Amino acid sequence: MLPDLVMSKVWKIGVAGLGTVGGGLVKYLVEHPGFAPAGGKAVVTGVCARSRSRPRDFDIATFDWYDDPVLLAQSPQTDIFVELIGGSDGPAKVAVEAALALGKPVVTANKALIAEHGAELARLAEAHGAPLLFEAAVMGGTPAVKMLREAMVGDEVISVAGILNGTCNYILTEMESHERAFADVLGEAQAKGYAEADPTMDIGGFDAAHKITILAALAFGCAPNYAAAEIEGVERVELLDIRLARELGYRIRLTASAEKAGDGISVRVHPALAPIAHPLSQTVGATNALFIKGVRIPRIFIQGPGAGEGPTAAACCADIADVMTGAVRPVFQKPATQLKTPKPIDAAHRTGQAYLRLMVRDEAGALAAVTEALAEAGVSIDSFLQKPVEDEGRVPIVLTTHEVAETKIMDAVTRLAALPQVLESPRLIRIARA
Repeated sequence: MLPDLVMSKVWKIGVAGLGTVGGGLVKYLVEHPGFAPAGGKAVVTGVCARSRSRPRDFDIATFDWYDDPVLLAQSPQTDIFVELIGGSDGPAKVAVEAALALGKPVVTANKALIAEHGAELARLAEAHGAPLLFEAAVMGGTPAVKMLREAMVGDEVISVAGILNGTCNYILTEMESHERAFADVLGEAQAKGYAEADPTMDIGGFDAAHKITILAALAFGCAPNYAAAEIEGVERVELLDIRLARELGYRIRLTASAEKAGDGISVRVHPALAPIAHPLSQTVGATNALFIKGVRIPRIFIQGPGAGEGPTAAACCADIADVMTGAVRPVFQKPATQLKTPKPIDAAHRTGQAYLRLMVRDEAGALAAVTEALAEAGVSIDSFLQKPVEDEGRVPIVLTTHEVAETKIMDAVTRLAALPQVLESPRLIRIARA
């Protein structure tokens, strides 16, 4: 039975950042202060944002206003500090540090902050007995963090992989379903608000890299190591590749993965081909999806909304409820003092399959030169597709490889690029594991 104090306590919530998520959270708590299953009330007492006068669909006059998020974090009227400002440094980081230093629980949706400074913040939080929770930082309202932080503690996680950026998934889905070029779909996504005016964080793969860095730390009980993530975005994905991949029985998705092998951990973001029947190929639009593989639990698949006012605010509420019930656990599965920075997996020990697209001269001997270069690199062909001549003197050749060491695939790309018959840099896209 829970103590009467837990069931009756009023928790004063300070919210820094009143954008889409912050606004959704405030509105929900105003309407449902007693939402937590264990009882007690969560009451917003103070707020902070860049502009006090900005039009909003809720009244901020009933809350204390703070121009400085640090003062909100330090206020005696704040029991739980919710950081929704964003950014890996600056006001967000300083305010979170201020709250933790006073032993105050922090709830954040700031993926960049946790991915880049998670280890030091974990040390600060645990030194002062303050919970640091970030369910909303990864996959919005889909409980990826809780799955790894809580549900998988009885197993050893081997890998996590999936689609963690809804903007890129929307773009790739639209390119395929409506035969539209990347730039055209990106412009529409910006107009609809799916992509930022500067879309670099999304289409460059950096947003997904922040998220998979966090999941890797939770999965493997290590310090987040964003600096070691290998990142490739979707900017170079062409409509031609989407068409050719479909002819080969695949769809292209931006995948994020973290894999453990021995003492090493690989954290990567890159476009990948997934078989059309694969759950990742069936994940369309702005939806997110994640596979978790363990020793005892071979495979878990979760799918759901990765962003948006309602889903992300709901994830923040789940963390607030955990604080209200007194849930205590290390930030990243192990005490912060025991967290180690993982070693990257040596590329020589990584294997995979790949899609290669070549634009070659339409002349005798071109195909023989390609196959010879692949053989010299130790790469064998799994499937092959040669398209009719589209431009005079140029013909696209597409092939997929068998499973092989990645170093051999990269050697093959180098050899192919050097061939006089190859007219432009080969296009390499990895093939997702089943």
